Amino acid sequence: MSVTLNTTTLVASIMSRPLNKILVIQTAFLGDVILGTSLLESLRVSYPNAELHYLVRKGNETVLKNHPFLKVWVFDKKNKIRNLIRIILSLRKEKFDLVINLQRFFTSGVITVLSGARQTRGFQKNPLSRLFNYTFIHKIDADSPVHEVERNYQLIGDLSPSKKSARPRLYPLPNHYDEVRKYKENRFICIAPASVWHTKQWPVSKWVELIDAIPDDFDIYLLGAPGDSTICEQIQSDAQNEKRVTVLAGKLSPLASCALMQDAAMNYVNDSAPLHFASAMNAAVTAVFCSTVPGFGFTPLSEDASIVEVREPLSCRPCGLHGHQKCPEGHFKCALSISIEPLLESIS
Repeated sequence: MSVTLNTTTLVASIMSRPLNKILVIQTAFLGDVILGTSLLESLRVSYPNAELHYLVRKGNETVLKNHPFLKVWVFDKKNKIRNLIRIILSLRKEKFDLVINLQRFFTSGVITVLSGARQTRGFQKNPLSRLFNYTFIHKIDADSPVHEVERNYQLIGDLSPSKKSARPRLYPLPNHYDEVRKYKENRFICIAPASVWHTKQWPVSKWVELIDAIPDDFDIYLLGAPGDSTICEQIQSDAQNEKRVTVLAGKLSPLASCALMQDAAMNYVNDSAPLHFASAMNAAVTAVFCSTVPGFGFTPLSEDASIVEVREPLSCRPCGLHGHQKCPEGHFKCALSISIEPLLESIS
């Protein structure tokens, strides 16, 4: 007996097959990659036997080195067209059951559509979302705050029996813990004072004021990328007792920094990638929000987490989702008006 399937029945049959190989795409910034691990942790719980793959932009793969359950793919945006073709051809050979696109830009949409996956999911903001099988709204509204991990989780909400997003997570290796063990002999505090965006960055003078007020029995470590070493060295030299301040910016890999942050009495950060390092390690964290606001949905997720921001309402705040290289109004009140007292309270 022969059976004829109409198009709707055929599509439903294809979509209902087991999800044995899944790719998540997040080719944005480092913080976005870390937040994307929340979705992968949720998928691991829902599909423990599935192969999980993660596509990130070149440079961000360092935080996923020797990951215990991910196969990491790297997209080099230099020679973009050539490398785009290469990555698409390589991904098509994998024959993915599901591709989930967390990115909202054209190139990631091309990868998704041409991946050859039998099911694709992504956000409606992506220019090619009409070619995805399932699309979802990505809305950032400070008046109705939703965390980014929850916005991402809606892409698999109907596939996950837990109905709850997992915390983002990173996995430092034993050698990373060995590397920072010498810094953990005394009580210590980590500070990541820099940000790509100037208006997200608490000023040097404020970090110095905070350091001078921290009790003397704490060692203080300044963390960041190699490019952050200048600002860290300035903070160190301006501190009253610079001998207890150690600049580790550019000297530790991201995963070694995570291994250190995990055991800090407190980690002080801006609204930037180190905030998400703390979330991924469930490390104590106090986040300073200057020009951006917690309502955007990028707040810390650690069990011991505090947020500090200017108390007075400012008509100019927020001045943008990502901040600016200088204050558009020229006064930078959103940062300069924040006192050190609420930051000190988090370690009292």
